[in-house]
Amino acid sequence: MSERRVVVTSPRTRAATRPRYPATREIDEQTRLGEVYMRSLVRSQLRLSLFVCTVLACVVGGLPALFLLIPGLRELRLLGVPLPWVILAGLIYPMFVGCAWWYVRQAERTEKDFAELVDRR
Repeated sequence: MSERRVVVTSPRTRAATRPRYPATREIDEQTRLGEVYMRSLVRSQLRLSLFVCTVLACVVGGLPALFLLIPGLRELRLLGVPLPWVILAGLIYPMFVGCAWWYVRQAERTEKDFAELVDRR
């Protein structure tokens, strides 16, 4: 004997579902969730900027200490120009530009990741 199959369905198959708000709407309306999203973006960018500033401050602040600890470096000349001047005039500014370029790339990546996170929600 074979048993008959019975299909059981819920009477609430057409029940209303909660509308999903996109995260951009949460941010635009400045809800608590939107504030959390924006705070996370600002914190990650602040962390990045503090890292870059700390690296630059250590390098620029460390140069006088280096010349103080190793007095022979102060006396070295490169093409007739004292080594401290060569480092300050010729190497520090390209390092600033390089750090700024790296910072912009990382900040853009952070914003892109944030946008993907918001769109995914």
